[in-house]
Amino acid sequence: MDTFTRVHVVISLIGILSGLIVLYGMLTANRMNGWTMLFLVTTVATSVTGFGFPFHGVTPAIILGVLSLIVLTAAIAARYVFHLAGSGRWIYVVGSVVALYFNVFVLVVQSFLKIPALHTLAPKGSEPPFAIAQGIVLVLFVVAAILSVKRFHPVPA
Repeated sequence: MDTFTRVHVVISLIGILSGLIVLYGMLTANRMNGWTMLFLVTTVATSVTGFGFPFHGVTPAIILGVLSLIVLTAAIAARYVFHLAGSGRWIYVVGSVVALYFNVFVLVVQSFLKIPALHTLAPKGSEPPFAIAQGIVLVLFVVAAILSVKRFHPVPA
């Protein structure tokens, strides 16, 4: 693994870990300002550095990176420009949860590609174990998004 890939992976893992902490904050109506900044910065950095890998044409990874930057732009604007006012609250929550889901989706993909035991279960990435894992992740994030939208009504800063 080269240095660029290592940096990208470390940034991604920091984004996922901090994102899970922020998700907990949303579920408990806690702004978690420092964690939120770390999550948003590292998640943007993950998407941006993802474009630094060699590619030929549009791939699913490129599309996911663009979609991630779109939802992150909306989440950042809702949080820091509109200060969660009005629809800004749910836009921030949904955008953040979707961006985190995208990173976890990629984590599952990479896990099935790189971890021998998982790769054996789904060498093509289309077998039932892979689909089941991604389905579980999707369901968990949909539930988390719904609960976060309902619960994240933080006290104004």
